[in-house]
Amino acid sequence: MNQWLRRAVLSMGAVGAIAPYAVSQENGSKLTQPVMRVSKNEVVGPGASAVPHPLDPAINLAHQSIEAIQSGLNDYTGILVKRERIGTTLGENEFMYLKVRNRKMENGNIVVPFSVYLAFLKPAASKGREVIYVENRNNGNLIAHEGGLKRVLGTHELSPTGTLAMAGQRYPLTDIGIENLVVKLIERGERDKKNGMCKVELIPGATVSKRACSIIQVTHPVKQPHFDFHIAQIFMDDQLKIPVRYAAYDWPKKEGDELEVIEEYTYQDLKFNVGLTDADFDPNNKDYNFHKR
Repeated sequence: MNQWLRRAVLSMGAVGAIAPYAVSQENGSKLTQPVMRVSKNEVVGPGASAVPHPLDPAINLAHQSIEAIQSGLNDYTGILVKRERIGTTLGENEFMYLKVRNRKMENGNIVVPFSVYLAFLKPAASKGREVIYVENRNNGNLIAHEGGLKRVLGTHELSPTGTLAMAGQRYPLTDIGIENLVVKLIERGERDKKNGMCKVELIPGATVSKRACSIIQVTHPVKQPHFDFHIAQIFMDDQLKIPVRYAAYDWPKKEGDELEVIEEYTYQDLKFNVGLTDADFDPNNKDYNFHKR
């Protein structure tokens, strides 16, 4: 267990929201659909009746997670599987190999900028696409090129929040990554606390890509304008104590209907503190195809 994992486990040990489970060391295929299994045992999170709001244990866990990430997680690689509903259309699962280097601060200054590299693996429509974003570089733009025959269109700088970069996306690239996911979960949890009660459950015995996880499930029984979802599930890796999957579902149009997916993000085959450098986020890297036709 590396230093960051040891620190994460120790710092999370005092939080009673997630119990430890044995973890399979087998890795799932990088190009298969996310494999998930959930046990039928549903348990209300410990201490829920003794706290002012049912979300408090989950928010406390998220704060512990973000502290461990910011203090000891420098970078990581893995496969991100993403599926989003844009308007009324639910897109396909997109598979991306990603490299992420977390922002590091010293005396209020950024000494390591938040950096992202994505290589799209499938579906065929996006296979071969590459994207790089480095905080405060390239005039705040991302650098991207398409794959396949579209590669002849060349490499372009795009605003992360511009029309082209946001086409078919719910969120800008600047929101990607585990740290950003935890920050968003804290923001949503604090906001939902101000808008009434909800049901919070702990569901042990889940797996994501053969890794043991526990689910924090948040349910808003009644649809209200200030709620983003009917049910959200946060899959916490039992060993790593970080979220490796987030899924949100809409209210059924009528009773008995299957819940519709709003958004799903699953991180697979994660490797931590691998020593990513500036070269990993340089479009001139000879292993990349930004300037090849």
